[in-house]
This record gives sequence, C-alpha cells and structure tokens, in this order.
Amino acid sequence: MVHSGLVGLQSGRLNPNSADMTQTARPSRDVMQAMARGFCGRCPNCGKGRLFRAFLKVVDRCEHCGEELSHHRADDAPAYFVVLIAGHIVVALALEVELVFAPPYWVHIALWLPLTLGLAIGLLQPVKGAIVGLQWAQYMHGFDRHAAPAAFD
Repeated sequence: MVHSGLVGLQSGRLNPNSADMTQTARPSRDVMQAMARGFCGRCPNCGKGRLFRAFLKVVDRCEHCGEELSHHRADDAPAYFVVLIAGHIVVALALEVELVFAPPYWVHIALWLPLTLGLAIGLLQPVKGAIVGLQWAQYMHGFDRHAAPAAFD
C-alpha cells in the first residue's frame, strides 16, 4: 500500500475520527471576544452569565445560556501570567524611581509591596477568566461536546 501523506485517508475517504476532520467540523469561536468576556468575569459563550461563583471558583454551568464550564483546566497559568504582568510593571517602576529619586529602602518597601499585592490580587480573577475564555474558544479540555472523551491511563 502506498502512503499518500494525507492524515485520516482510509480507502479513499477521510476518516471522521481524524484530527483534521474534527478541527474543520466545529464552528469557529471568536477568541478575543471569549477572552474579553472571561476577563470581565462573564460567560465566554453568551457574555451575560457570571463566570465565577467565588473569587477563583468557576461556576459549573452558565446561569444564562447553560454552557458547561466545569471542565476548564486553568491550573497554574493565571498565577504565572499575573507574576509576569505584575513583575514587569513593578520592576520597571522601581528602577525608574531608583534612578530618578534614589529613595531610601523603606520608601521602596512602602511603594512596591502594596502595589505588588494589589496587582496580584486584582489581576488573578480577570486573568483566570481570560484563560477559561481562551480554552472555551479553542475547544480545549472538554469544551468540545462532539469530541470523544479522552482516555486516561
């Protein structure tokens, strides 16, 4: 048998279980809109229902449209992105203040500790919402109703 190089080609027909077929059969979802809705704490599907039932606890399903949200896998990604964002802001400002004013260390502590904590706490929920929105828009981690369940060993 000659290998044609096409993924999912069996007996001259595309295999509906191939990765290519499942990727093209799904309707596209607006990634930026889903992430913006998640960032605002809203359902990535309809934009009306709440995304969080507690500070970082995602609701099981949207109260407005019924979209299942319980299978998201944000894990540690929100914390990593928050550290990246807050670190860039605080380090840039601290260096600028040090170079321009050269304040004593207690001024640095008084400025940067509250700013760092505020940014970290303030950004954690919106960043997690954006990641859940990204996962929803990309059909990741169970957000594809038509995909076969993943087999875990």
